[in-house]
Amino acid sequence: MPAPGDEEVLIKVHAASVNPLDWHYMRGTPYFIRLFSGIGAPSDPRMGVDFAGTVEAVGSKVTRLKPGDRVFGGRSGAFAEYLLTPEDRAIALIPDTVSFEDAAAVPIAAVTAMQALRDHGQLRPGQKILVNGASGGVGTYTVQIAKAMGAKVTGVSSGRNLELVRSLGADHVINYKEENYTDSGEQYDLIVDMVGNHSPLDNSAMLTPNGRLVIVGGAKGDWIAPMIGPIKAALYNNFVDQELATFTATLRRDDLEAVAKLMSEGKVRSVIDRRYSLAQVPEAIAYSETGRARGKIIINVE
Repeated sequence: MPAPGDEEVLIKVHAASVNPLDWHYMRGTPYFIRLFSGIGAPSDPRMGVDFAGTVEAVGSKVTRLKPGDRVFGGRSGAFAEYLLTPEDRAIALIPDTVSFEDAAAVPIAAVTAMQALRDHGQLRPGQKILVNGASGGVGTYTVQIAKAMGAKVTGVSSGRNLELVRSLGADHVINYKEENYTDSGEQYDLIVDMVGNHSPLDNSAMLTPNGRLVIVGGAKGDWIAPMIGPIKAALYNNFVDQELATFTATLRRDDLEAVAKLMSEGKVRSVIDRRYSLAQVPEAIAYSETGRARGKIIINVE
């Protein structure tokens, strides 16, 4: 049992969730991330980031949280029975109406969606947005948060997920296996791309004159393929009127609290595909690697 330092919080983890980040870190792919995570093996063997649980104990200088508080957030080593985190990190209270599972699904995916829409997409009420990859972990939150912001949403997914995307509030849906949205002639104020199956230039042709493309995910590959889209976007930015952006989300407490508020108001919910036990983390990671998860994959620790 770890003991909290003066400014740390000890959390009993009830649930965690799996993100592509986890298996990319485990595999060390794309290979360039090994420059930061370890060349021959991960420099930190702990896995998992998203967690939800109960505060078990606090350090002597902790003032914001107390034992018994229901909390969620992001911290390396979330696939565990207990974890330690500084009080000033990305950790927030869970609303009474939100379960541990639903809260555990939130941190990386929902905060990425929030920052893509609000900070980089500068989405405003009444604007038209297309979400490419609307049924995945980030996509399901992107559709709902965009609707909560007053946007008109088109979601792109496979045919088996169209009804799910509609249920999240999408005004229109596109089955990418039957229709190429870049041939539709529609124009959007914002495109949030989780898939990377169309070039930034093709996406920019679908934008209004002042539209924005926000790249969240890239093409598959171990070498340069995942970076081709962001690199092209940076180059094309010099030649098109629209803004083509890519970013990496930063977990922040205020964004966790903003999503928690939307959930407490019934405007956002977590979509959970499968649940695994802590002992089944390898199977959960393997399923995440298939890329076919609808929403989030949950690890029930208890």
